Amino acid sequence: MPTLTLPAPAKLNLMLHILGRRADGYHELQTLFQFLDYGDELNFTARTDGQIKLKSELPGVDHDSNLIVRAARLLQARSGCTLGADIELTKRLPMGGGIGGGSSDAATTLLGLDHLWQTRLGVDRLAEFGLALGADVPVFVRGHAAFAEGVGERLQPVELTEPWFLVIVPQVSVSTAEIFSDPELTRNTPAITVRSLHAGGGRNDCQPVVEKRYPEVRNALSLLNNFVPARMTGTGSCVFGSFPNKGEADRVCRQLPADLPAFVAQGRNISMLHRRLAQLAQEVSG
Repeated sequence: MPTLTLPAPAKLNLMLHILGRRADGYHELQTLFQFLDYGDELNFTARTDGQIKLKSELPGVDHDSNLIVRAARLLQARSGCTLGADIELTKRLPMGGGIGGGSSDAATTLLGLDHLWQTRLGVDRLAEFGLALGADVPVFVRGHAAFAEGVGERLQPVELTEPWFLVIVPQVSVSTAEIFSDPELTRNTPAITVRSLHAGGGRNDCQPVVEKRYPEVRNALSLLNNFVPARMTGTGSCVFGSFPNKGEADRVCRQLPADLPAFVAQGRNISMLHRRLAQLAQEVSG
C-alpha cells in the first residue's frame, strides 16, 4: 500500500492578546503565528479495511482520544472514504508547550490523508474540519504565517521576517484551560491592527499568569532575558528569543544549563508541511 511521510511543524505565537470573554466561554483573541522548520514527523500507510491505527503511543493519551486519530476519522466521515491508515508518529514537540504539537499533528493528518486517499477536498474544507478539532488547527492546515482573530480561526496571511529562534523547553506541561480560567488573566486588551504588529507591537497576555503558576517558565524567561528579549509562546510552557542568524542562536544555546532542553530553528512564513506537499505535487506533475 502507498506510504507518505510528512512534517508537522512547530509554531510560535509572536504575540497573544486577549480582548474579552465570549458568551460561549471562549475568549476573543488576537495572535500572530509563524512556523518553525522543526517539528514532529508522521508516516502514513494506507489500509484497505478502513481501520485507523496509530502505532505510536503517547503517555497519558488514549488512542481514540489522540488528535491524530480523531482527525483521520473525521476525514473519513466527512469524505465518505472507505480506506484506513497505519500512522507512525516521531514525537519531538512537547505536550503543553504552546508550540502546537497536537494541533500540527492533526493538520498534517488531514492534509496527509487527503493526499494519500485522494479525497481532494481542498484547504478550505480541511481547515473547516480542523476547527472542529481545535482553534489552532486551521492555521497549520493553511500553512501560512498569519494574524489570527476570533478564537484564532479568522486568519489573515502576513509576510514576516524569518529570523532564527532559540526555544527553551521547561520541563512542565501547562494546561491551557487552567490559564484561560484564571481570574487574574488580562481580558480587556484593546484590539490592534496588523500594521501596528509590523511596528513591533504586541505581548503575550497569558505570560504573567503562567509565570506566577509555573516557576520553571519564569526561570527560563529570566535566563533567556540575559541575552535577548524573551517571550512565552501560546499559553506556554516554551519560551523563545529571536536572533539575526543561526550562529548567534547556537552560541546562546550552548550557554544554557545542560539539564534545560532547548532547540534552534528558523522562522518560516510557509510551513515545512506545505513546502513538502508542493514538492510532491511537482514530482507528480513533472
